[in-house]
Amino acid sequence: MAAAGAVAAAVPALAAPVRTEHVLLLSVDGLHQSDLEWYTRTHPGSALAALTAHGTEYTHANTPVPSDSFPGMVAQVTGGNPATTGIYYDATYNRALLPAGTTSCAGAKPGSTVDYTEDLDRNKDAIDAGQGLPNLPDGVLSMTGNPGSLINPAALPVDPKTCKPVYPHQYLRVNTVFEVARQAGLRTAWSDKHPAYEMLSGPSGTGIEDLFTPEINSKAPSSGDWTKDNAATQRYDGYKAKAVLNEIDGFDHSGQTRAGTPGVFGMNFQSVSTAQKLPLSGGQPGGYRADGTPGPVLQSALDFVDRQVGAFTAELRKQHLDRSTAVVLSAKHGQSPIDPSALTRIDDAPLLTGLNTAWRAAHPGAPDLVAQSTDDDAMLLWFTDHSPSAAAFARQYLLAQSGTGNGSTGAPKPFTHAGLTAAYAGADAARYFHVRPGDPRVPDLIGVAQHGVVYTGGHSKIAEHGGAASDDRAVPLVVSGGRGVRIPATVETTQIAPTILRLLNLDPRALEAVREEGTAPLPGLGRD
Repeated sequence: MAAAGAVAAAVPALAAPVRTEHVLLLSVDGLHQSDLEWYTRTHPGSALAALTAHGTEYTHANTPVPSDSFPGMVAQVTGGNPATTGIYYDATYNRALLPAGTTSCAGAKPGSTVDYTEDLDRNKDAIDAGQGLPNLPDGVLSMTGNPGSLINPAALPVDPKTCKPVYPHQYLRVNTVFEVARQAGLRTAWSDKHPAYEMLSGPSGTGIEDLFTPEINSKAPSSGDWTKDNAATQRYDGYKAKAVLNEIDGFDHSGQTRAGTPGVFGMNFQSVSTAQKLPLSGGQPGGYRADGTPGPVLQSALDFVDRQVGAFTAELRKQHLDRSTAVVLSAKHGQSPIDPSALTRIDDAPLLTGLNTAWRAAHPGAPDLVAQSTDDDAMLLWFTDHSPSAAAFARQYLLAQSGTGNGSTGAPKPFTHAGLTAAYAGADAARYFHVRPGDPRVPDLIGVAQHGVVYTGGHSKIAEHGGAASDDRAVPLVVSGGRGVRIPATVETTQIAPTILRLLNLDPRALEAVREEGTAPLPGLGRD
């Protein structure tokens, strides 16, 4: 299938909307503000350069912590951080829910992993997540706009009060811009990487009318999955880009049913993220050069995203929607490290095995201490024992660990303190996230990784995300239209949500997280 088309060498900018009736939100996973600055400087005729040159650019925008896909995307559409939304990662633990598959809830012991990844799919090897469509993968545009129907309920945690599975949208504690837009009579659509992103529909489950979620971790025609080769990732992202073009044209994501251009719609890109992670793709090196500029695979991914942005803006003009549509460009998260020499890969499995062994030795008959670990370039741990003594034990053990990992060339590289600069455990972990101790979702330990540390076995990746480092959090944030204003004040990606509503002349305080956290719309847009 052809990707959403190429654009001319010089791309005209979208004019500032006379009256905003549509907001197109684009999230480019892994994209740093420094990447955008490099690309627009070296590609002055690009679509991205036109967007920034004639838009409002926030040069110091930060994502929430942990800087991962789920909390990052949820922040953009709710206005809230994990303490408010309850979303810390896509794979977590909840001390108040029952394990997946529980059917007899009376007297069942609470405590369950909460896995809202591709593991929920009816068939995670299929790009349609098990819908059973013919002519895959290119026939994937016929995929349902209700991907919640593709989730296996037996894989979901169980609510002890109702003894029913908890779907992702039910797990979210606050409403979303999609729900507010629908209540105002606007159409909504979104495209993302797993059916579990039905979470973005909000607690009502009805916020997104047309949700297109081809499974990115399914088997691709020429690679293990769509993330193992950047050309495959670009092809995958091309399906979602085509869905957006169809929606601009007034159809549903498939292009088969006329539905009207959504009031709030958009997509997530994965191409930049995989280009940053892969050591090699197509025989070319991934990631960054020693001077911090993108290498060949990453340049190709940035070119791809730029072509799609150009195709979107061209289609908006063709449909005479350019004066009524605002484009918002940002990222769920960045990626760390940018500097290849900073990379230290650490296999976290021996660290956690050692922690469990030491705990059992000190507490004969006790189960393993670690109930759930989520370690990318941060360490999030949930324990079977939530006592202050268990928290102190784990923190002390981890900070005492040293060993040998490997660097960007694969050569041995020593590490200390389990690769951490700090570890917050028990009540300190709750305070780190600004929640009260006893919250059933908050990690028992959050480990802040040293710069460049990635928890992974082997040599399969050169970067990751999920932590608190600047490389993880410093992402672009651009709103189209205007005079090319650059605003250096620090802002948060949580501010995208109330900004979307403000642009559409809706009340930002209709969002529960905005009321809870006092999240303000982005400054300087002049569209109040």
